Amino acid sequence: MPSHCWQSARLKFVAPLRNERTPAGADHAEYVGLENIESWTGRMIASEPKADKDSEAETGLANVFREGDVLFGKLRPYLAKACQAPRDGVCSTELLVMQPAEALNPRFLLYELLTPDFVGAVDASTFGARMPRASWDFIGSLEIRLPPLETQSIIANYLDRETARIDRLIAAKERMLALLEEKRAALISRVVTRGLDPNVPLKPSGQEWLGEIPAHWQVQPIKYLAVVGNGSTPSVDNADYWDDQGYPWLNSSVVNVSPVTVASRFVTETALRECHLPKIQPPAVLVGITGQGKTRGMAAVLGVEATINQHLAFIKPRTQALCADYLCHLLGHAYAFLRSDSDGAGSTKGAITCEQLANMKIPVPPRCEQIEICARIGQSLAVSMPVRSKIQASLDLLTERRAALITAAVTGQIPPEEMGA
Repeated sequence: MPSHCWQSARLKFVAPLRNERTPAGADHAEYVGLENIESWTGRMIASEPKADKDSEAETGLANVFREGDVLFGKLRPYLAKACQAPRDGVCSTELLVMQPAEALNPRFLLYELLTPDFVGAVDASTFGARMPRASWDFIGSLEIRLPPLETQSIIANYLDRETARIDRLIAAKERMLALLEEKRAALISRVVTRGLDPNVPLKPSGQEWLGEIPAHWQVQPIKYLAVVGNGSTPSVDNADYWDDQGYPWLNSSVVNVSPVTVASRFVTETALRECHLPKIQPPAVLVGITGQGKTRGMAAVLGVEATINQHLAFIKPRTQALCADYLCHLLGHAYAFLRSDSDGAGSTKGAITCEQLANMKIPVPPRCEQIEICARIGQSLAVSMPVRSKIQASLDLLTERRAALITAAVTGQIPPEEMGA
């Protein structure tokens, strides 16, 4: 940092914690959870009040914040969730509430907290933890730059303007990606339920989520066409169950990418035998079956022989009448139905059961049509992928530029006269 007039101080001395708690929790009209703060942008998102599962569900407490305070998420700090409070309210206890001293501009502090170096240092302090949660003892001991107050205001105003301009460009790129995704989803939904012939005669499927289907297609429960099951998690304390070079073991995060070809952990033959883990050979489809996050109901094609944990179900076709790729695309179309059905009366809250999947009635085109449908979807993806990649690369560059700009400004690399002072 510039040697002239700039100082440094430990965070806890210039922005101490407020440390006020209230039993109001998520019922408070002004409640802010981690989900209400965008990563890296410093923006608070308005939404319906709801409990933060990581803290209030257990303690029934919330932190009090005042207008002008700066909030920083200590849970999963790599997400860089921080903002300046625009009003009084209460928030998740996973958010630290800092009171900037008179010598510290709150917006300048916010930008300091959003530099990759600061976030990286905080995140590194949680290395190895199963639930990464930084401590205030560590965060408060970190040093931050402290230029003159007038310079802080100049920097904060400059970054407000410049990041807003970059954020508009980022939002435009994100809208383009969203439109491409909508187009892809619309194509898949159409062809997996209506086929490729727009003039084919239709008939009622008898399934509300499905609507009409080609008259020559069948509707059958998955259990008539495939084996459905799930797995388990061997004891992490038993060294006999885990090996760096063992049998691939998959958790529910794998449904975010299809096909699934990589495992992050491996189990031994002892674990396979004693923990009743299924050996699943491709072709098969994996489905996320638990939780309130987006993975519940998501599906992916299994590309390698593997076993799974209890948060995944596998669907292994046992007849040539069902193509795994077609089934995966169809389940993608059925995502909303699977989630609502698993939240309905008579089912386990927040979970899809293997029985539900087995009894789910699906359209079954002739195998040759299933292959043609998958080929059409593949052709569409091949055409759109270069466009998607170009937009994503541009989006990544803008995000990097934003972070670099913040770092350059708060470290004094940009002279005040260049900031419009």
